[in-house]
Amino acid sequence: MDVFRTDRIRNVVLLGHGGAGKTTLAEAMAYLAGMTNRLGRVEDGNTVSDYDKEEIKRHFSISTTLIPVPWDKVKINVLDTPGYFDFVGEVEEAVSAADAAIIVVSGKAGVQVGTQKAWNLCEKYKLPRMIFVTDMDVDDVSYRKVVEQLTELYGKKIAPLHFPIREDGKFVGYVNVVKQAGRKYIDKGKKEECPIPEYLDEYLEKYHDILMESVAETSEEFMDRYFEGDTFSVTEVSAALAMNVQEASIVPVCMGSPINLRGVSNLLDDICGYFPSPDKRSCNGIAQKTNEIFEANYDFTKAKSAYVWKTIADPFLGKYSLIKVCSGVIKSDDTLVNVEKGEEERLNKLYVLEGSKPIEVPELHAGDIGAIAKLNSVQTGDSLATKANPIFYPKAVISTPYTCKRFKAVKKGDEDKISQALAKMMSEDKTLRVVNDSANRQSLIYGIGDQHLDIVANKLKERYKVDIELSKPKVPFRETLRKNSDVEGKHKKQSGGHGQYGHVKMRFEPSGDLETPYVFEQVVVGGAVPKNYFPAVEKGLQECVLKGPLAAYPVVGVKATLYDGSYHPVDSSEMAFKMATILAFKKGFMDASPVLLEPIVSMKVTVPDKYTGDVMGDLNKRRGRVLGMTPDHQGNTIIEADVPQLEIYGYSTDLRSMTGGSGEFSYEFARYEQAPNDIQAKEIEARASKVDKAEE
Repeated sequence: MDVFRTDRIRNVVLLGHGGAGKTTLAEAMAYLAGMTNRLGRVEDGNTVSDYDKEEIKRHFSISTTLIPVPWDKVKINVLDTPGYFDFVGEVEEAVSAADAAIIVVSGKAGVQVGTQKAWNLCEKYKLPRMIFVTDMDVDDVSYRKVVEQLTELYGKKIAPLHFPIREDGKFVGYVNVVKQAGRKYIDKGKKEECPIPEYLDEYLEKYHDILMESVAETSEEFMDRYFEGDTFSVTEVSAALAMNVQEASIVPVCMGSPINLRGVSNLLDDICGYFPSPDKRSCNGIAQKTNEIFEANYDFTKAKSAYVWKTIADPFLGKYSLIKVCSGVIKSDDTLVNVEKGEEERLNKLYVLEGSKPIEVPELHAGDIGAIAKLNSVQTGDSLATKANPIFYPKAVISTPYTCKRFKAVKKGDEDKISQALAKMMSEDKTLRVVNDSANRQSLIYGIGDQHLDIVANKLKERYKVDIELSKPKVPFRETLRKNSDVEGKHKKQSGGHGQYGHVKMRFEPSGDLETPYVFEQVVVGGAVPKNYFPAVEKGLQECVLKGPLAAYPVVGVKATLYDGSYHPVDSSEMAFKMATILAFKKGFMDASPVLLEPIVSMKVTVPDKYTGDVMGDLNKRRGRVLGMTPDHQGNTIIEADVPQLEIYGYSTDLRSMTGGSGEFSYEFARYEQAPNDIQAKEIEARASKVDKAEE
């Protein structure tokens, strides 16, 4: 692979709904650029970008893949991203490294939820974008309909550059709106001139006028010429278009059929012509020494610095840190500092990745995307720079995972292997989180959705040869009491020689503080229980609150007062008083109207306005209390509600099916509340049977 200067690089991310055809488009680009000698198919599992076993098996992308496509003396770094919402972290990483986006829309399905999410992501990162409509080879696909849908959503920004020409329902060529000329496809996507069919004249005129209006708005001179009825040359139109596209004030729409290689070479030409090179985009970091803003702006003359936007930790490929060079020229023999951790890293070799294939390169210029193998201290989000000029770059904002499952090893003794494998997978996937919930003796794994967690379990099996079982997590109930009780506990054993004797009288009542397990007081008078046994009584309490007598859950909010008792000068011991306390606690707790408390979470659900009623109805079914609704002025409503944690298992799947994938939610723990009687009874019964089986 040649080395490319900054002005000859385009970093383009492919976005869109799952199944719209992003991987097929990337494959067609690679084939036309001569990188492959045959056109791979997703169905056959032989594409450049879907190389993982899971991707091949499931026929869809799971992680972002880089394909550097050389085209017309330009290198287009194509970032092929997954379309399914469970892998949104991969998309967010790729968008942070891109300078422009192609939103792929299926001509069959039209504008989908994923299309709108992709658009919103481009808006967030201020990315120039183009829309590419696929499946044009399907007979009944209406390109016009898709353009109308897009115009309805995004208004005047939408500017079709091409229109399809059909003969007998077949897609045979296109009309170029800028040049106002027709082209017919011949072999392998090549084309020749042809007349424009009459039925397209009206559309051509309409969209050419829209385009000219946009061009006129780029300068006063053009505006004057437009009003005078002057025409613009193709070069002028192209230059004005490029300017508008880079400002994201115009979004061109192109179309084609990647399977038949039609429309793909046009798209590659448009990427080179209209999209900005990295040096046209801004990129700022913070200089660590001065704490001032460092304007890197992908300038190759400035000090070397780079940002790690993704990590690949594959047991077969090894560990690769994917970088985007923010300034300077990084060479293979450089020593850089991981600014985050202050550790020096010697690079050894630089690569560009073609899917899973690393190709060695001597250097990478500012704005380029490449990979470095085996950097020990480096993780996704870290910044690399020279020792003399350490620079921090802001980390990409990655979605927080809220879908949670409990996991345990199928084979005893695999626990260490599993935790090492998960650590590697978490370095690769920032939307994966593992929590050891020691209070409830369970290991939890968090991901974006159920499919995400299933794939993690499959990867563990395939890649790391360890098996895990996923199940519903235990909800961390708590136990407390509502009334007062007064009890005594006596532990007495006589078995020849030394006996055991401990006797306590205690009061139990609510402490009013559900944050702390217990409060211990002693008001013993007259030495009924000697002072040196007080710690033993407290030890007994400490032990009891770990597993309550009601359903073996931790106890909170108890005040215990030791007020009397008795002892034996010979037979009393710390152990005996501890045992007496345990007996007193069990009895006293059960006498004081014990109840189960359940955790409540504060939830925020963002959904398009039309689904508000359905979502609220569903939250009510889950025993949720809706606290408020706020419009976000983008056609969505934010619903805030308190929901019991017991009821939110499987919520991500249900919300997606209710809203067609457009709903999003987040939650955090709020407090404990008394659980309803039926829930308590069910839980106590379930726990009793488990305790009997000695599972707990």
